[in-house]
Formats: sequence, C-alpha cells, structure tokens
Amino acid sequence: MKIVSTIAQLKSIIHQAKTEGKSIGLVPTMGYLHEGHLALATTAKKENDLVVMSIFVNPTQFGPNEDFESYPRDLERDTQQAESVGVDIIFAPSVQEMYPEDGGISISAGRQAKLLCGATRPGHFDGVIQVVTKLFHIVEPTRAYFGQKDAQQVAIIQTLVRDFNFPLEIRTLPIVREKDGLAKSSRNVYLTQQERMEAPAIYEALLVAQEEFLEKGDRAVAIGLARKHIANHTSGEIDYIELLSYPDLKVVTNDTKNFLLAAAVYIGKTRLIDNIIFSLEGETANV
Repeated sequence: MKIVSTIAQLKSIIHQAKTEGKSIGLVPTMGYLHEGHLALATTAKKENDLVVMSIFVNPTQFGPNEDFESYPRDLERDTQQAESVGVDIIFAPSVQEMYPEDGGISISAGRQAKLLCGATRPGHFDGVIQVVTKLFHIVEPTRAYFGQKDAQQVAIIQTLVRDFNFPLEIRTLPIVREKDGLAKSSRNVYLTQQERMEAPAIYEALLVAQEEFLEKGDRAVAIGLARKHIANHTSGEIDYIELLSYPDLKVVTNDTKNFLLAAAVYIGKTRLIDNIIFSLEGETANV
C-alpha cells in the first residue's frame, strides 16, 4: 500500500492505472476509520482493480463553531486499518495541497442542502461537494463509495453526479452499527460512558416512528413518537427528526415510493445523526 500526499503523485499513479485499463474505486473519508469505512473499502476492493482511500479532514465543510480543530485524527492507525482490508493507496493531502489558493469561484449544493443537517449547518454541504468534486477530478474513479449514515450527503452527491454528468457510479452501502444499534461514527469517541449508554435511543426512536408510519401513515404522529422516545430515554437535545421522500428530499405525498426517516440529536456536546431508508414494504438500501 502506498501513502500519497500530493495531487501530482496521485495523478501519475491514476494515469498509469487508466493506461492499463484498471477500474478505480474511491472511498472518501475524513479518517479516524471505523467498521463502516472498512466495509466501504472491502466492497470497493471486490468491485475494482485499484482502491484509493482519501483521508482528509476538509475544513470547508466545518462551520465557525464546529469541531474542525478537535476532529479525531490518527493517520498511523488509519493506515494499518486500511491496509488490512486491501486498500491500495491512501491519499492524505494537507489543506494547503487541496486548497492552495482561492480563485473566488464557489459551488452551491442547492435546495437539498437547506434542510435536515443543512438547516443548522449553513455552507456545510457546499464544502462537501467542493471537496468531492476535487476528489472526483483527481482520482477519476470508476465508482465512489459512501455510507447510508450520511443519507442527505449521498442524495446531494447523487444529484451532483447526475446533473453535471460526472462519469462515475455512486455506490451506497448500509449503515454499520454497534451491537446495540448505535450507528458507527468517528464522533462516537466524544461520548462519555453515560452518553454512550443513551445514544442507541436515537435508532430505537427511528424504528418506533417507522413502525407507526407503516401502520397508520401519519407522518406527524410518527415523528412525535420518535421525539417522545428520545426525550424519555436520553438527556439529549433534538436538532431534527424528519420524514421525507428519498433521494429527492421532498415533502412526503401519496405518490412517494421511498422514504428517509432521519434524526440529528446532541447527546452531551456530541451531535449524532442516524436514519432509516425504507419503502412501504420495509427497509431498503442502495436507493
């Protein structure tokens, strides 16, 4: 496995791989890898000749009061884990390498970025699609791999790829969870012992809401039950709980076929997100 820190070096490797007709899988991450990231890399390895994992804590997707400086980083640990699942190249650039200068051109994530996580994190998804666009051009992947936990992010990236004709396939894999249901996340390390015990209630609340909605079809009642479950089982503060169509992220109608039930909750100072994507027949994946 190679660790590459410059765009020029990576482009040289990619050019050679393309010349040899190899397919390329890209797994974009911000590092501090967990089983969810490794599941993405494992699938990428099965489906491609060459797997590139980016490890880059992207400053443009963090707000002024968010955790960019304290976001967990451990490249040595990440390298060992990535190598264990067959990653061929780790691309670990510096901020200066990725953003050497600002030419003043910006990119907007549009309507889908103004709700859910985007409602309280203005500019977050603009930063996400900025770095993803750069990675897509640098790596030129055949396929790029994302986890369902960031369902809104995936929907926005799918829209970006579709509307601007990026020549690659977006692969979305199901959420990887702890035994008690908590979604794997790099931010889980911030939780105290008590907070960690409370955190699985987020997924439990979503399951309660899903069951209610599938049984009676009342969105407001379903969301209300989820809110009540979190209030009764955690000391957390709800950012949002919402039910929308997926992947277009619009108001649910009688014609909606696939649904996103999503939540963001502050457990202590840690903001955790989770979701369920389902149809009227039950849970779905790779929507």
